[in-house]
Amino acid sequence: MRVQSLTLAVAGAALLAPTTLPAAAAAPPRQEPVGRGEGSVAAADLLDRVRTCAQVSRGRYRTDDGTRRKVPVCATPKAVFWKADLDVDCDGRPTARCNRRTDPLFFAATAFQQSDGRHLNAETLPYIVIPAASRVWNPRAQGVRGGSVAAVVYRGRVQYAVVGDTGPRELIGEASYATARGLGIEADPRSGGADSGVTYIVFKGSRISPIEDHRAAVAEGERLARRFVGAK
Repeated sequence: MRVQSLTLAVAGAALLAPTTLPAAAAAPPRQEPVGRGEGSVAAADLLDRVRTCAQVSRGRYRTDDGTRRKVPVCATPKAVFWKADLDVDCDGRPTARCNRRTDPLFFAATAFQQSDGRHLNAETLPYIVIPAASRVWNPRAQGVRGGSVAAVVYRGRVQYAVVGDTGPRELIGEASYATARGLGIEADPRSGGADSGVTYIVFKGSRISPIEDHRAAVAEGERLARRFVGAK
């Protein structure tokens, strides 16, 4: 069960006020997963670099409320990674497929914002959610922050994304509607997602600005992925 991502508490009350939604929000048109993947670096080559875990987190994370702690955050010299499920995050700017009617846990904010100050669009922007900093793991200590570039791998597909939101301190394994759809995962926030088999690789020290520039994220992700697997 997905739990609501954490955002700036001081803005919470205002952001939870009723929001005017487009008429289509009540019954959004059905979208089948796309799942073509991105870039030319093979999923198998990326996975080959994350076969063993040099754990950097002080403990392990749950993938869902009530489950046991079983997911460590691991590191290589160039990246951090974890292997988990994928819960669909629809938080951010309300759209036809991401709003309070389609997602009972919807929250109209993301921890990081676009260059124009608006919150991210989960329906169109591939982003991942990282746990809020805690004694278990501080992402910034590993060069991971808002806008960091990630390669998300699932069933032979690679989807480049940015770090776009933070979640509960004890949970890991969440990504935006657009990320799920790009991986061929059912993106419905109520019934979609993947129970396991998703690998998240975040490149240390990377950052896309503006955060909403997905073309830049793909280009930089491809460059960093090539370096990560040792390709020229």
